[in-house]
Amino acid sequence: MAAGTPATVLLTRAGVAFSLHPYPHDPRAEAFGDEAAAALGVPPEQIFKTLIAIVDGTLVCAVVPVAGRLDLKALAAAVGGKRAELADPAAAARATGYVVGGISPLGQKSRLRVVLDSSAPSFPTVYVSAGKRGLQVQLAPEDLVQHARAQLAAIATA
Repeated sequence: MAAGTPATVLLTRAGVAFSLHPYPHDPRAEAFGDEAAAALGVPPEQIFKTLIAIVDGTLVCAVVPVAGRLDLKALAAAVGGKRAELADPAAAARATGYVVGGISPLGQKSRLRVVLDSSAPSFPTVYVSAGKRGLQVQLAPEDLVQHARAQLAAIATA
């Protein structure tokens, strides 16, 4: 796995049980999470997208179901901030070391604070980007929380 993504290398080194799910990525796709859900036949509530936001000037990683939207006010409140907005895609890529559409909450270049939507533990496993477009990693939500050093909070809306 040494040739894997930083996310898969982290999970392998930690001895975490996970499975990889590659799918053909369409370069014209704009909704990467929706594309993954459709390609893998997984409910969009069980696939989580990674969004990078700025809360009071600090980058924060938000992980929410593809079926929902990020509630920026809830994210700000979860990290003790006042105001949140989505980060510029170039800044998100620089901070995480991943390309937009392939940003994983695991193995990021800069250790960002990670907030995972509180719906994740309702599933035996969840899917998140494995660190590149067209590749999802399936793992137990508690392993995601532990290895992304995530906090759980209700940060998604329908």
